[in-house]
Amino acid sequence: MPAIVTNKFRIHNAEQFTESFSEASPNVYYLGIGRPQAFGTLTRGDSRTTNEGTDASPLTPVDSVQDEFYYFDDLLAAKRVTSSDITNVVPRRNWTSGTVYDYYRHDYGNRITGTTTTQTADSGASVLYDTTFYVLSSANHVYKCLDNNSGANSTVEPTGTSTSILSTADGYKWKYMYSLTAAQQTNFLSTDFMAVATDATVSSAATDGAINIVKIKSAGTGGTNGTHTGIAIRGDGSSGTVSVTVSGGAVTAVTVTNAGTGYTFGYIRNADIVSAGATGLSGAELDCIIEPKGGHGFNAVKELGGFYVMLNTNFEASEASNSGDFTTANDFRRVALIRDPESGGSAASATTLRNTKAVLVTSPSGNFTVDEEINQATTGAVGKVVEWDSSNNILYYIQTRFNDAGVDSNGNQTAFSGTNTITGQSSGVTATPSSSTTTVDSIVFTSGYNSGELDADTGDVMYVENRSPITRASDQTENVKLIIEF
Repeated sequence: MPAIVTNKFRIHNAEQFTESFSEASPNVYYLGIGRPQAFGTLTRGDSRTTNEGTDASPLTPVDSVQDEFYYFDDLLAAKRVTSSDITNVVPRRNWTSGTVYDYYRHDYGNRITGTTTTQTADSGASVLYDTTFYVLSSANHVYKCLDNNSGANSTVEPTGTSTSILSTADGYKWKYMYSLTAAQQTNFLSTDFMAVATDATVSSAATDGAINIVKIKSAGTGGTNGTHTGIAIRGDGSSGTVSVTVSGGAVTAVTVTNAGTGYTFGYIRNADIVSAGATGLSGAELDCIIEPKGGHGFNAVKELGGFYVMLNTNFEASEASNSGDFTTANDFRRVALIRDPESGGSAASATTLRNTKAVLVTSPSGNFTVDEEINQATTGAVGKVVEWDSSNNILYYIQTRFNDAGVDSNGNQTAFSGTNTITGQSSGVTATPSSSTTTVDSIVFTSGYNSGELDADTGDVMYVENRSPITRASDQTENVKLIIEF
């Protein structure tokens, strides 16, 4: 059976997701970084291989039960995302002189009366939200295009924040929607997307069911020249009227003299124009453009297609000093959004959480090397170095389910334990884990070991993105703007 999931459903889902951050019993979300080791072909403990591409061209992550476990293996750290870090966004479209902008229509994609042809925009798009019907001005105001002067180039940038329809000298008509605040410009404005929000003043001034734009679909022939007034807009609303100019026997202009209210459909018949004085006119057809529910500007998120969500998070170098949560000693290649993870057996709530394991060692023979394999011959444990803190003799490491980073030659994954010697396979460094239960650099070690602050495999991985390596530095902050389309 033919069916669709409507754009309203998509917007609803985006709004529900955004609201889940601030509800009375909110979900808790963390944005994590991981994958310090290079992408490539990896061998699992059962000898099967997994190809993840290369650092220059990583493959798309796999959405499977299996891989959700893998994503936790090499997760380095995670930072909590709060309600102030998220908003609905729409594609960014900067106003540019000399561009033909599409105008808003309620019926893009509908079949034109009497034909099998669909109504399309000047750009060729047949879906409203694929058209270029809104712009961001140089003053960071957002305007909706209501009329593009029959497909002419836009040469005059819209300005001002009036709630009335703005007409510019190039024949365009615009509706001011909202302005980006300073905070929105800083946090939710990227090259491709921008925040979308409803301006309360604009919303309160909107009229539900008004008809402000009437287009000439067919000019007709044989009519009496002149401007003919008082022509009623028919339909289910009231009080809408237009005046029609006839020149050379054809309709050349339509002016809305009263936008009326309550229209969900409207039309003006050829006979109505004739009755107003255009005697002899035949074949004229006018299109009444129906406004969105509530009127233009009533709900900018719905009107502009806000079924995208942006999460804005900074990974700051200072967070590396918080028990080594966000190390700057290694790079990362993966970003993951995790919902409702646990820490220490309870719901996670801290601002930052370290996922790497750590071992406090004594008498190291040298310095371990980042990304080298480490082994514990006595137990068979295998891992990879994430960071070596030579000042405190703390070795941070990960263990994956692959032979090169966590599984021994027999396919078993074993935890590092006891005071058994750990050896670096590249550096040749050896060290003995401490047997102490103590706190060093704010990390609590139990018999020399700490398992990290995120409980493995808890919560739900909602989003995963593989990237080329991002190198961190002690004087650097990474800003991650994550776009999710519903």
